[in-house]
Amino acid sequence: MPDVVYADYQSSKPVDPRVVEAMLPYFAGTFGNAASLHAVGDEATAALERARAVVAGFFGAQPQEIIFTSGATEANNLAIIGYAMRNRRKGDHVIITEAEHISVLNIAKYLEKNGFRVTRAPIDLHGRVSAKKLRARITDETILVSVGWASNEIGTVQPIAEIAEMLGGTGVALHTDAVAAEGLVPIDMSLVPVSLMSLSANDIYGPRGLGALYVRKGVQVAPVLLGGGQEHGLRSGTEDLASIAGMAAAAEIMTAEMPAEVARIAGIRDRLVARVLAEIPDSHLNGAPLEPSDGRLPSNAHFRFDGVEGEAMILSLRDQGVAAATGSACSSKTLEPSHTLISCGLLHEEAHGSLEFTFGRFSKDDDVDRIMAVLPGVITRLRVLSPLYKAKAHA
Repeated sequence: MPDVVYADYQSSKPVDPRVVEAMLPYFAGTFGNAASLHAVGDEATAALERARAVVAGFFGAQPQEIIFTSGATEANNLAIIGYAMRNRRKGDHVIITEAEHISVLNIAKYLEKNGFRVTRAPIDLHGRVSAKKLRARITDETILVSVGWASNEIGTVQPIAEIAEMLGGTGVALHTDAVAAEGLVPIDMSLVPVSLMSLSANDIYGPRGLGALYVRKGVQVAPVLLGGGQEHGLRSGTEDLASIAGMAAAAEIMTAEMPAEVARIAGIRDRLVARVLAEIPDSHLNGAPLEPSDGRLPSNAHFRFDGVEGEAMILSLRDQGVAAATGSACSSKTLEPSHTLISCGLLHEEAHGSLEFTFGRFSKDDDVDRIMAVLPGVITRLRVLSPLYKAKAHA
């Protein structure tokens, strides 16, 4: 929709046209099954392994450490359930944070139903977990810590390198869901000793329905899908060659363009934050502050507005041609306030009054002007109707 200002890149990114072009030959040309033992299968195998090497290179990994999946949710399941089941004899205790993606939270509930103990470490008011707090919760039975590289809601970047260093020598593995961070912050497995890392093709402008799990050499994981033994025996099912080629193309483009792209996106985000806080009374920035810049995703602007409800803001902005979000798209069907914002210490009514803008590759410099042409009026109108804001105004 060309007339819509799209500011919801965290929930879904458009596939880059160059990626689409790279995928086309694999629908009808190089269409073979990599498991087949003939020339067409060999061609598919060669294409699969070329793509695996490219994706691995973007993340500082070795090709054999990349396992392709149907998406990041499956990668999270394979990483956490697969590691827990494979290493159960070592212990039954897993640690996550209160700010994890809904897929990780539900995996934790599944583990608890199956005899594991899960500890949920608290976050601070900016949504950040400290390595010290994680260390204090490790016991002799702890086998895995899972911390998302960054929050897909409030954009806070976690100290993954520090956490990995803290876990060194403990025998406890570290898993990170890096979906929100990939393509926006540097991720290099040759520098950060993460054991397992979940990835998504779409979050680097590749196709939806494809993800990957990084499994560091020597880390033992049990498969959660059983079948023909593809992907080194960890993820059965015929590989989606076209999508895998698309993820590789997306990784190549990102390798070349990420520094300039991130700087441009951050500039758009910074202008929006400055204008919202200056022009709309009783507005607040959720999550980490903009400085230092490495503490927050450069694409993320997450606000709360006193006396206004998030869903009403989204619907009003939609009518004005602006697409934004209230939080994680994966949990937006519920009417519960964001678990991340509640864990940061916000009251329910404050969490409900939050609005998220995220920018990306195809965001335009005038998007901020178009958003600010309608957002202050939306907030003012909703506050006139809000008994909460009227009460605050007369307090």
